[in-house]
Amino acid sequence: MRSTVTNILGVQAVSGTGKYLGLPSMVGRDRNSTFSYIKDRVWKRINSWSSRCLSKAGLEVVIKSVLQAIPTYVMSIFHLPATLITTIERMMNSFWWGHGGSNSRGIHWLSWENLSMHKVHSDMGFKDLSAFNLSMLGKQGWKLLTEPQSLVSRIFKARYFPSRSYLTARLGHNPSYVWRSLLRARFIVRGGARWCIGSGTNIPILDEPWILNGRCIDGTIQGAHFVKNCTVADFIDVHSKKWNAALVTQVFTHDLAADILNTPLYDQVPVDNMVWKAERSGIYSVRSAYRLCVEELVDTSHLRRLGYWSGIWRLKVPLKVRNFVW
Repeated sequence: MRSTVTNILGVQAVSGTGKYLGLPSMVGRDRNSTFSYIKDRVWKRINSWSSRCLSKAGLEVVIKSVLQAIPTYVMSIFHLPATLITTIERMMNSFWWGHGGSNSRGIHWLSWENLSMHKVHSDMGFKDLSAFNLSMLGKQGWKLLTEPQSLVSRIFKARYFPSRSYLTARLGHNPSYVWRSLLRARFIVRGGARWCIGSGTNIPILDEPWILNGRCIDGTIQGAHFVKNCTVADFIDVHSKKWNAALVTQVFTHDLAADILNTPLYDQVPVDNMVWKAERSGIYSVRSAYRLCVEELVDTSHLRRLGYWSGIWRLKVPLKVRNFVW
C-alpha cells in the first residue's frame, strides 16, 4: 500500500523521524529526547558568548533577544516538557549570574522564578518559559475558537470535538501531541475570552463568559436546571435590544441580576462573537496572554517585593548603571 501511494503521488517514503518545516514530524514517548536539540542550541549560544566581556546590560539583551527567542517557534505548536524547560532556564540563570561554558564563577542570588517577575515588581522581567509556552499555544487555541472555517480548525473539530467547541472539548481517544498541547493552554483562553453579545442566540446561559468582565454563571448553582437550555437571547428584548429587566431580576439573585443588567448590549454588534478582553481590539495577543497568565491566572504574589523598583528603571543613566543599582 505504501508503495502504491508513493507511486501515485510521486513522492518518496521516509521513516518519519526527521523534521518538517523545522519541527519534529513525530513526537514519541521520550519527549525530552525529541526536543533536546533546543537545549543544545541554547547551550551552543551560551558557549559562544561566555568568553566575551559582557556587562550585565549586555547579558540582559542577549538573554532576552537571543536565548529566549530560540524555543519560540517550537513553543507555538508543542508543549515542551517541564524538565526541558527547567534545564534551559537554569542554563540562562547561570549565564546571567556569571557562569557560562567552562566558567564556574558567580553566585545565584535569585532563582529564575524570581528573575522572571516584571521589573516593576523588583526583578529583571525575563520570560517564564512555561507561561510563555502556554501563551503561544493559546494563540492556536484562539484560532480554533474564532476561525472555525479555516482548514486546520475544520480538521481538529472533525477529529476531536465535532459536537462541541474548543472550550468544552475533551481529550478524546488516541490524541496527537499537538492536540494535547493545545488543551493544556485552554485555561488561558478561558481566562481571557468573553462573548460580545449580538443576538444572544448562540450563547448558552450557563458556563459561558458573557457577563461583564467575562464572568460565567456556574452550571452547579442552585436553580441552574431552570435555565439549562436557555440562551442569552431569551433575556433580551429583541425590539429594543435591551435586557428584559423584569425577567432577569425574577430568575437570578440580586447581585447576579445587577451584573447582567450592567453588561452592555450594542446595536452595532449584529451577531455573537468571541473577543479577547485583555486587548482593546478584542484580538488575542501573546503579550497580553502572558501578562494575564503570570499576573491573574497564576498566583505570583509571593515573588513580589515591596519597593520603588520602577524608579530604578526610569533613571536617565546607562542601562548597565541601572542594572548595578538593582
